[in-house]
Amino acid sequence: LIRVDEGHGSVQTIAGRYAGFAALARADGYRVDAGEGRLEPSDALKGVRILVISNAASPRDSSGRISAFDEAEIEAVAQWVDGGGSLLLAADHTPHGLAAEALAARFGVRMGKGYAFRQTSRGVTANLDFLHADGALGEHPVIDGRGPDERVEHVHTFTGQSLDGPPGATILLAMRPDDRETDDLHTFQRINRDPDDAEALSRPALSAQGLAFEHGAGRVVVLGEAGMLTAQIVRFPVDQNREPLRFGLNTSGHDDQQFALNVLHWLSRLIP
Repeated sequence: LIRVDEGHGSVQTIAGRYAGFAALARADGYRVDAGEGRLEPSDALKGVRILVISNAASPRDSSGRISAFDEAEIEAVAQWVDGGGSLLLAADHTPHGLAAEALAARFGVRMGKGYAFRQTSRGVTANLDFLHADGALGEHPVIDGRGPDERVEHVHTFTGQSLDGPPGATILLAMRPDDRETDDLHTFQRINRDPDDAEALSRPALSAQGLAFEHGAGRVVVLGEAGMLTAQIVRFPVDQNREPLRFGLNTSGHDDQQFALNVLHWLSRLIP
């Protein structure tokens, strides 16, 4: 059973933006449901094989808490993973890194919490390509799959943050040494207009946009970009001549669908 967390303000729901992800998983034989409540006590996840948390949001109340998860929930999830559960945590560009930061830190993951980007001959982009041929994909079962027909050669992401993992973590998606990260959309847009400002208005990105590691008896995959698991179509009714914009699993030219399946196969131990 894969449970997609819908109890912490995310718009990535199995009836909405993650419908494509849920359909992909179900077509592969998984059961998928939505979790609408708190994540503690630890038996709240009884019977769940993979917990998916994607773009959780900070509370909109007077508590003053920035984390989407309180300390009891974070500890419950950590104990559940330590006992053999598997976690897929996806948190992309600001403000999602801030909301997931405390949960990620419990597993030794550091989040950049901004907009990760790289400079190209055509300017800057936050839509990043990770190619096996360039050495940007790690040596790991998530990349190799269960055979040559499942091997991932190219992963494309759609605007996220960067990450650093705990000791022993495998970098699935490696950032380049000259990749950068900036704090907010306004600054990223300014850099996009004038790439010469990039170094002054940003900092070096962290090492990864995807990580995999074991935690106790369990397994964890952390992605710094959540849109790659959506299947979105943005239409422009004001401009009828403009083609709809697609991003996520319903785009082509990459192996994101196979990457998503391999992540699930590894987390559910279909891949040792």
